[in-house]
Amino acid sequence: MKIAVCLKRVPDTTAKVVIADDGVSIDPTGVKFVPNPYDEYAIEEAIARKTAAGEGETVVVSLGTDAAQETIRSALAMGIDRGVLLQIAEHPDPAAAAALLADELATGGYDLILMGKMAVDDSQHQVGPQVAERLGMACITAVAHLKIDGGTVTAEREIEGAVEVVRCGLPAVITCDKGLNTPRLPALKGIMAAKKKPLDIKPVTAGESAFEVLSLTLPPDRPPGRIVGEGPDAVPELVRLLRTEAKAI
Repeated sequence: MKIAVCLKRVPDTTAKVVIADDGVSIDPTGVKFVPNPYDEYAIEEAIARKTAAGEGETVVVSLGTDAAQETIRSALAMGIDRGVLLQIAEHPDPAAAAALLADELATGGYDLILMGKMAVDDSQHQVGPQVAERLGMACITAVAHLKIDGGTVTAEREIEGAVEVVRCGLPAVITCDKGLNTPRLPALKGIMAAKKKPLDIKPVTAGESAFEVLSLTLPPDRPPGRIVGEGPDAVPELVRLLRTEAKAI
């Protein structure tokens, strides 16, 4: 089985975000960038399936600047066979990103394309389904359990109050959710081996963006808490504040 994994470089979720002077991007100064956490489930799934089969190839494809090479090397250190960087000056909107990824993946002969259900920097959930649509493949999103038997994929998706079971045929695009597996950490041997694994760099140009970011703003600070009273006598006032100020009830 030949498996591709789409990987995005994102700011660490623990990083303190500062809005840049342009008002529409974040200031990268001092920010640690990491592989998108949901994409790490896709990386682990690809490696585990190749290991279980004893044959095949795993390829990681990333769209980004030269800095994304470090992110790709992280995937290679985990066990992915080779990497492809679609080199671009700045990351485009989801539609343009999906078009570039689909163009690269279309000629690869992949049986399975894996990626995270979303990128944690924009939470848009769009790239996976759009890649599948462009490639004419089936797509199952937010998969928490995956079984492949021959050419049939059976996936479980966690929905509110239940688990949904979905089936499709290969080739397919699967977006991965938490719970699918436990991503491994790169070992020293893998880190050293990653330096020698092939990484192709292909300059690309995105098409016209479908939307424009007008501004970024940080969420407002939480107002300080206050004590409205003690004992049962405080309940009416607490309920009133929850209804009129907090809008919680």
